[in-house]
Amino acid sequence: MTLAEMAVEVLTTADGRAKTALGRAHAATWFAARAAGAPLAIGRATPPDQPARPEKPELLSPRDVPRRRPGSPLGRIAMLHAIAHIELNAVDLHWDIIARFAHLPMPLGFYDDWVKAADDEAKHFNLICDCLEALGSSYGALPAHAGMWRAAEDTAGDLFGRLAVVPMVLEARGLDVTPGMIDLFAKAGEAQALAALEVIYTEEVAHVAYGSKWFNWLCGRDGLDPKEAFHDLVRRYFHGLLKPPFNEEKRAEAGIPPDFYWPLTEELGTGTETED
Repeated sequence: MTLAEMAVEVLTTADGRAKTALGRAHAATWFAARAAGAPLAIGRATPPDQPARPEKPELLSPRDVPRRRPGSPLGRIAMLHAIAHIELNAVDLHWDIIARFAHLPMPLGFYDDWVKAADDEAKHFNLICDCLEALGSSYGALPAHAGMWRAAEDTAGDLFGRLAVVPMVLEARGLDVTPGMIDLFAKAGEAQALAALEVIYTEEVAHVAYGSKWFNWLCGRDGLDPKEAFHDLVRRYFHGLLKPPFNEEKRAEAGIPPDFYWPLTEELGTGTETED
């Protein structure tokens, strides 16, 4: 099997636990071959427009997803459910970038990074699912955000745009909001969820850094100014303005300086919807 075929196999698996188990097995195969000095062929494959999804959760417009008080037990379950949904979408996003852009010549390190990111996201999904089950719930028990795949659809033909919007905007947003969630679960004394969120927070920095690294690599190859290109692509593909406060320390650690994102908090007559 080529790496692109592996990616499509993950994308076309519906059940979350099965999807992540398959993805982790394929990641192990990829890295074993790399360690043996015999990397798998990248190959070509046609990814689906949308990944396979389980029957549950019900997917709703963001405005229709019920709001719950974060400090309550039910609110914390709802927050964990939303995180699980984000992590499952992230698994698919990272395998999709491999399959969808396999026709473009990229160094093997590009594939190493996104296979590793997909493997991490699978681990994160399972950690959060374990937390939900320990609290008497499960992934699929609550409605979820229907718009998570929009960034992938919008950037399906543009690798620059995919890198700018998914890791460098959406995943970077995770760096901004996760410390508050860690604090909430710490105050609630929920040790299992706290430990899972601390793993996610640590590993997500690398995923944002992968995006920054390969975005800058492509800009260097094509003679583009990375900051100008980033501003143009985010204004083109991201539906709204970036929303402070920003975790400037972790963003800098991931290779994104403040002059990349602060200008994108200002309206330029292209809409006023803010980042969720």
